Amino acid sequence: MASLLSLEEAQARILERAARLPLERVPIVEAFGRVLAEPATARVDLPPFDSSAMDGFAVRAVDTPGRLPVADRIAAGRPAARELRAGEAMAIATGGALPDGADAVIPIEYVVDHDNNVEIPEPVEAGAHVRPRGGDLRTGDVVVDAGTVLGPAQLGALAAAGVADIASARRPRAAVLTTGSELRAPGEALGPGQIYEANGVILASQLTSAGAEVRRLEPVADDESAHRNALAAGLEADVLVTSGGVSVGPHDLVRSVGAGLGVEEVLWGVAVKPGKPLWFGVHDRTLVFGLPGNPVSSLVCFELFVRPALLALQGAKSPLPRYEGGTLSERVRRNAARTEFVRARIHVRDGSVQLEPVTGQESHMIARAAGADALVRVPSGEGELSAGAPVSFLRLA
Repeated sequence: MASLLSLEEAQARILERAARLPLERVPIVEAFGRVLAEPATARVDLPPFDSSAMDGFAVRAVDTPGRLPVADRIAAGRPAARELRAGEAMAIATGGALPDGADAVIPIEYVVDHDNNVEIPEPVEAGAHVRPRGGDLRTGDVVVDAGTVLGPAQLGALAAAGVADIASARRPRAAVLTTGSELRAPGEALGPGQIYEANGVILASQLTSAGAEVRRLEPVADDESAHRNALAAGLEADVLVTSGGVSVGPHDLVRSVGAGLGVEEVLWGVAVKPGKPLWFGVHDRTLVFGLPGNPVSSLVCFELFVRPALLALQGAKSPLPRYEGGTLSERVRRNAARTEFVRARIHVRDGSVQLEPVTGQESHMIARAAGADALVRVPSGEGELSAGAPVSFLRLA
């Protein structure tokens, strides 16, 4: 294996090849998780009229305090029959349109409402409990910017602003292929030297969470013809993710068979633990990721390299992993040559995030990794990071 690429250089090379996919229009009711391709602007002022922030009474501030007759009762969605005249009040529900002539609302709990009259004991300031028209945004204002992954808050804002559909790159079509003669499906009887296949489940779940439409190919044995047929089928997707067969052993066939099918190798080998034998190439517009076969290596490589590529294909403005800060709860030895990602549990104590490494950090220990919810980044170097040392980490969903 040639000299290893740094984490950042490998990510940069991958993102250089991850061009945004073609655009399509998507109704916002189907747009959860999509990436906005162009700024979405408001169709209306928000709120579209002066409205009440409370259940109470719409009044003119100059008429308070005092005893006022209730001229109308305004429900949300039903405006007042006429303007509010001097010396009157109108009952109003939260969200109701403020009647012309009113400039304030007094909450119902601050008054006495009796016999269609309201007693207001204290003066009310103009503007009190009124949501002004356009106070959130104005017609034509940008509601959500391009490159944003749409979650519940963004979709709610778009709907409130009258946006019915958005432009988004289509979802990436991804294929998953696991390799190895030793693999058997969960539930089958295991023979000597056989193990249950887990990486396909891991990768399909991660691909789905990153917005891809996933096709799982049948696992293939360590046979050149079987590899060729499976890889050729996978190359029809936008992204092909394989697991296993990318190291230097006699049964590691993914790289050589991929090259024979015309895959251009972009990188092989990264200074990351776990995940050193990562392979990445392109075939026309298809991105091809060869991930190591050890389950934890596969999981970590996906988060560091595959997920950013999928987000870039969808047009995300910040596709790289988003680190958070915390402190170690116990010491961790550093790797002299590679950036290491240590599986850990997140604990919040006295408002600070502490990260407890799980027992068993070997790359085959997927059962131990199931107890972790974070990947702690440990920079390469000599010595160790002590307990209490500040670190950055990625959350594991």
